[in-house]
Amino acid sequence: MVRVILPAHLQALAGLPREVQLDAPPGGLTQRTLLDALEAKYPALGGTVRDHVTKVRRPLVRFFACREDLSHEPADAELPEAVGKGEEPFVILGAIAGG
Repeated sequence: MVRVILPAHLQALAGLPREVQLDAPPGGLTQRTLLDALEAKYPALGGTVRDHVTKVRRPLVRFFACREDLSHEPADAELPEAVGKGEEPFVILGAIAGG
């Protein structure tokens, strides 16, 4: 089971708790496969984390796991093993911009 922590605005939008659980996708766990599974299970999140068409991470969204910023990693890079085992969550954060 893969654990995903959602930011407050996505929790409210989709009516979900802070942490959701997903079955580990077959064939390896990457950002792409995890987000595909998340959007398939919770369609209200479609287009909120990634662009609907390009599937590219939205600019003000960041990904963290195992105390590492994975936001700029390739979408098909393997996620840490601890995430796939459910030992560590995959965290989606809404970034803050401004000056």
